[in-house]
Amino acid sequence: MSCSSSWSVVRPATRRIVIGGAIAVLAAPAALGALLPTAAAASPAPASPSGQHRTSPSTQQRACTLDGFAIDHLPGGIGSPSDFEYEWEEVVFHSRVWETGPDPEGATKVDLTVKTVRGDKVIDLETLRTFLAEYHEKDPETWELTAVDVAGYGGYRADDEVFFFISPGIAAEVSIDRTRFSEDDLLTTAMGFHPEDSA
Repeated sequence: MSCSSSWSVVRPATRRIVIGGAIAVLAAPAALGALLPTAAAASPAPASPSGQHRTSPSTQQRACTLDGFAIDHLPGGIGSPSDFEYEWEEVVFHSRVWETGPDPEGATKVDLTVKTVRGDKVIDLETLRTFLAEYHEKDPETWELTAVDVAGYGGYRADDEVFFFISPGIAAEVSIDRTRFSEDDLLTTAMGFHPEDSA
């Protein structure tokens, strides 16, 4: 499947999505502002205070690139893409999310997410692992991860996600709905998500 060359999606502040069969209602109260993304608008918008999600005029919406990374492979059957930019604990995320829906009940399924992770806290693979454990609210002692090589970059794989260290300050993460897509879909997508200058 190829990347979409352009799109313009502005989502409401509250919506229902389905992740792995579970329905979640997303809203954007102030207490959750640092954890929930807002969709990138078609035109630039002012940045919000540090630590808050904001629209992302700088996120590239050209075909098959995101924040200086190439996207060489996408699995078939994924939905429409939207770009997000947000910051958490002084680390900036650029993500592209493909979603299917809404279904007759108004719920949307997240098929695939690719994201870049940029910040001074990302020193090496282990600091990335520690940071993402906190970000995803995982217990570092019980989080089941398998070490993987992702096109020459060291990383870790869980059932539905892969993350890998690129260089100090830069990392990447790919997650997929494993109820509908295979482990091979996850790994092949991750292998094709890399800095453009490394192609």
